[in-house]
Amino acid sequence: FLRQSQTQIHECTDLPDLELAAFLMRKYADTPMDVADATLVLLAQQTDVADFLTLDCRGFSTFRFNGHERFRLVLPAGE
Repeated sequence: FLRQSQTQIHECTDLPDLELAAFLMRKYADTPMDVADATLVLLAQQTDVADFLTLDCRGFSTFRFNGHERFRLVLPAGE
């Protein structure tokens, strides 16, 4: 299944990635952002993919990647 879907695996285990994840969690502490959210933001930055299917519309409508780019939520808030 994974081979047929052309799934890609990206690691976020390098020290600079983990430091950036910690920075993002501090930056968005009021939202809040957890480690899973932070690594998804890092993944968006690495792949330039902004389309997200998530139930966390509040968080991902607030979070930005590449400093200013918004996520495009596949499920609008309230659906």
